[in-house]
Amino acid sequence: MDNVFEIINGKALPGGKIKAAVFDFDGTISTLRCGWEKVMGPMMLEYLSPGKEPDKALIDEVSRYIDESTGIQTVYQMQWLSEKAEKLTGVFHDAWYYKDEYNRRLMESVEIKKEAIEKGKSDPSEYTIAGAVDFLKELKNKGIALYLASGTDHCDVKLEAELLGVAGFFDEICGAPERKALCSKEAVLKKLFSEKHFSGRELLVIGDGKVEIALGKQYGAFALGAATDEEKRCGVNPVKRNRLIIAGADVITGDFSDTNRILRWMD
Repeated sequence: MDNVFEIINGKALPGGKIKAAVFDFDGTISTLRCGWEKVMGPMMLEYLSPGKEPDKALIDEVSRYIDESTGIQTVYQMQWLSEKAEKLTGVFHDAWYYKDEYNRRLMESVEIKKEAIEKGKSDPSEYTIAGAVDFLKELKNKGIALYLASGTDHCDVKLEAELLGVAGFFDEICGAPERKALCSKEAVLKKLFSEKHFSGRELLVIGDGKVEIALGKQYGAFALGAATDEEKRCGVNPVKRNRLIIAGADVITGDFSDTNRILRWMD
């Protein structure tokens, strides 16, 4: 599919009343962690089928779980691995053990990208979804409060947002708290209701994972599904599109290059 903005729920019209927007980070704004599934999948299979080739049923189960769990805090995914590994192999490691090993493997590639930006060998735009920075600027100019909520560790999200030049747009950045299994995305939404006193009709949730989209709809917010192609950084990923529609996205976009069209929908 081409780069499109697609209205799924024609009855969901913000009418210019949006006062706050909650963004996911990885895959929605940043592509620094593009390919994380290719790290997590093999690692899970390695622990679930030690010393031998995993059978097709196990491969399919792991693939299905990763797809279904996209967007949740990493430690919850590792909790699934911990329970599954103990059941299949009799070996127990807690979720934090697996999370540490997953992060070690993932960060090997992420650190190379970050170092390239820090040394000026790569431009931050090479690792952001097309139009994302301009979209953030436009929302900020409209006086909309912006929040960043991610299942990635808080310290990493903050550093990577700064590295990509987007940290300054956000009123608050909230990643996974250190050594705590808490959903940062739900925490931000709860805070916006309880402390900021926003109503659901004043909130917009934007993300490429079904977790944040489903949460947004649960709280009565408008939901913009970012069906991003993280490798190309533009255009629609049809797998994500289907996942986000099922989760309840009101509208779908492949990237943010047609900012004016998204803003017209919001108004």
